[in-house]
Amino acid sequence: MTEDSALYVYALLPDLPGAADGVTGLDGRRLRLVPVEGTGVAALVHDAAPEPFQGDDDRVRRWVAEQSEAVTTVWERAGTLLPMTFNVLVAADTASGRGAEQRLGDWVGDQRDEVTRQLDALAGRCELRVEVALERGAGGEPGAQAADTPDGGDDGRSPGMRRLLAKQREQREKNTAGQLADTLHAGLRRRLLSVAEDLRERGPAQRAPDETAVLSAALLVRREDIDAVGAVLSEAQAGEPALRIRFLGPWPPYSFTETRPHEPADQTAR
Repeated sequence: MTEDSALYVYALLPDLPGAADGVTGLDGRRLRLVPVEGTGVAALVHDAAPEPFQGDDDRVRRWVAEQSEAVTTVWERAGTLLPMTFNVLVAADTASGRGAEQRLGDWVGDQRDEVTRQLDALAGRCELRVEVALERGAGGEPGAQAADTPDGGDDGRSPGMRRLLAKQREQREKNTAGQLADTLHAGLRRRLLSVAEDLRERGPAQRAPDETAVLSAALLVRREDIDAVGAVLSEAQAGEPALRIRFLGPWPPYSFTETRPHEPADQTAR
């Protein structure tokens, strides 16, 4: 195959001329829209070699960040799109004589109704990420530390005994925080769903050693409801000061995009 016989696909979106003007992607490559005739849909792409982007971790992180920035820029212009994952490539098929644009068009055409349905459903929506943890030791047993005095002065206990008492206290704090986190999780999830259209729980992000996870979730939210999500989190913080809350976004709806390319597209993720 020739050097640029493939298309690197960033997203599918409504065919809006000019939506990709001036936007660059991986390694500064200029992006363009490929309209799919008869669908009203276009693909955001750059011309590429038919091999996945591979490199060391730092390089891949940079590429992922460049892809995210490009997709976000076009999403803000278009109001809706279906973002693809990293390293989605559609190559030409020399055996059949079909070029990359034709193969991409065939795939989008075959899924036109589903792609259009998702674009309509996600119009005016964004993704927010919420990470909530509980500071361990909050709600702990009153007087427990005074009784254990693991870090105190000479209380007549051996160093081994003080270490044992410290471990016991740490385990009690974990148990207490875990029970409180379970209770907080249910109430917070319910309140967030009162202002978000969808919530998908995620694995907890990296957290500090003294934290117990309460909730890690992606929210699908109408843009006008972003402040309402912030209000729910502020109320939760006021009700439990030991909460540590991370509120990120808005982003394109990565977690709520169901359409991913299969044949004739070729997806290769590192």
